[in-house]
Amino acid sequence: MLGSVELVEGVLQDLETSQLSTAEKTLFRFVRKVNENSISIQPADIEELHREGFTDEAIYYAITVCGLFNFYNRWIDASGVHPMSDQAHRMGAKRSAIHGYARSSQPPPQPPTGS
Repeated sequence: MLGSVELVEGVLQDLETSQLSTAEKTLFRFVRKVNENSISIQPADIEELHREGFTDEAIYYAITVCGLFNFYNRWIDASGVHPMSDQAHRMGAKRSAIHGYARSSQPPPQPPTGS
């Protein structure tokens, strides 16, 4: 999705008519279920992801990311942290797309070489 505003907007407007692949739509539907009704997840949900080529590890990470974002959002809401502006979100998304979730775009310091 990196670099395609149209693709992201399409997904946000309607997952089913978006340009995502069938596998990606299946994963997004699963993540929606994790987010909205996780108690209803059954082995058949996991089997469907496996049929689309997702490994147990990929499914684990999808569940983990969804769960962590739910935690962070509730913690932020409850603790009174002020929301970021749309511009700040865009800048953060761009930084994450380029550098991942590293705190800084600078490489970590290297240990000193032998003296």
